[in-house]
Amino acid sequence: MTDDAATARRIIELLWRREQPARRGPRPRVSVDDVVRAGVQLADADGLSKLSIRSVATRLGLRPMSVYTYVPSKDVLVALMVDSVAAEDGDIGELSLPDRLAAIADQYRDELVRHPWLLTISMWRPVLGPHLSARYERHLAVLEGSGPTGGGRFDDVELDTIVAALRSFATGSARAEIDARSASTMTGLTDEAWWEIYGPLLAEVMTTQQFPVSSRVGATVGELYQAPGDTDAAYRYGLARLIDGIVSAPRSTFSA
Repeated sequence: MTDDAATARRIIELLWRREQPARRGPRPRVSVDDVVRAGVQLADADGLSKLSIRSVATRLGLRPMSVYTYVPSKDVLVALMVDSVAAEDGDIGELSLPDRLAAIADQYRDELVRHPWLLTISMWRPVLGPHLSARYERHLAVLEGSGPTGGGRFDDVELDTIVAALRSFATGSARAEIDARSASTMTGLTDEAWWEIYGPLLAEVMTTQQFPVSSRVGATVGELYQAPGDTDAAYRYGLARLIDGIVSAPRSTFSA
């Protein structure tokens, strides 16, 4: 077995908690779940770049080498962390189709805002653990049997693409929300304080003659929000338009 194949097997075994042969000796002080939980807490607080096996060990009161008996590397730990936070999402429930679509997007967006370090991880080829798999199943299941108002049902490719489109949109919005929050942290200025300083200065240089539309719109938005914008309002508006397109499609985009 190649090193890559052996690593893949170990990741899958840990993700799905496949039973390992019992070890002799003292009972372990912590579990794999404890290690993963500590990793999530550290990444939430300081970001993924500062996460290390040593920092996890310190948080758990263990020696670094002891942590390697639970997870073989930081990369494996991160894979376990990504799957674990997906467990935070619950059932969507009995809703109208537009509300089900909105709930799917909200779950993805809320997860990223709670755990910004997820944005630094490529999800193009995720290692599917039980929680990621269960969430994908739930999202597909609440859409299966539904279809656009023009008639028919969403086919399998369309089901997957709808979920992917909702996730992509939610990811962009989450990134904007996280950027907005970090701006206040980095500058020490609230959006309102920032606008009080920069609004008048921008009005001096962005003359209505040179920027007739943007100066008017920018001033209107700034006065309304006392900030450069409102990420939540943009998200709700864009999501509503995206859902309108999905619901009102006359037929499956992927039908022959």
